[in-house]
Amino acid sequence: MKIALINENSQAAKNELICNTLKSVVEPKGHTVFNYGMYSADDKAQLTYVQNGILAAILLNSGAADYVISGCGTGAGVTLAANSFPGVLCGLVVDPSDAYMFAQINDGNAIALPFAKGFGWGAELNLQYIFEKLFEGESGQGYPRERVIPEQRNKKILDEVKKVTHRDLVSILKELDQELVKGAIAGEHFQEYFFANSKDEKITACVKELLGVN
Repeated sequence: MKIALINENSQAAKNELICNTLKSVVEPKGHTVFNYGMYSADDKAQLTYVQNGILAAILLNSGAADYVISGCGTGAGVTLAANSFPGVLCGLVVDPSDAYMFAQINDGNAIALPFAKGFGWGAELNLQYIFEKLFEGESGQGYPRERVIPEQRNKKILDEVKKVTHRDLVSILKELDQELVKGAIAGEHFQEYFFANSKDEKITACVKELLGVN
């Protein structure tokens, strides 16, 4: 699984801690982490939580990432922004039980974490336990287990609802403020990671047009 990490500007200083903790949990499971930054508060490319949502949508819909780990001060902003887009099912995760139940009940493809609120002593342990529970076995298996059939049915219903309530991503990207979108894909390693992993020709072409590259 390709897992993308995205930090916004207010919590960029914690990127290294979050990335190292994530890698320590998921790499032994055979997953690969792509750190899209921000890497520090002084990065040239500054990401807002809205741009985190845009970037998450581009990565997930193109297949450049299979899962997105993101967050902001409370996690709420990124949750709202990410869920504004098609192909993204993002949960707000505060503790390990949130992570486990979101994975097993909602079977999403992104989480938003609070990187300021409640992020104090032992924060790295909480992150570690969250990542362990999030990627513990196969997702979508239900919790409690006897609820698996109705929960899987509800997930399929939600997927169908989102197909109706959301348009295709390329159309959305072209109608958004172009500077806002360009800022979301201006990260230091975006082009390196994205073009090597994107599986969607239309989204790739759209991104190239936005970046002005061939």
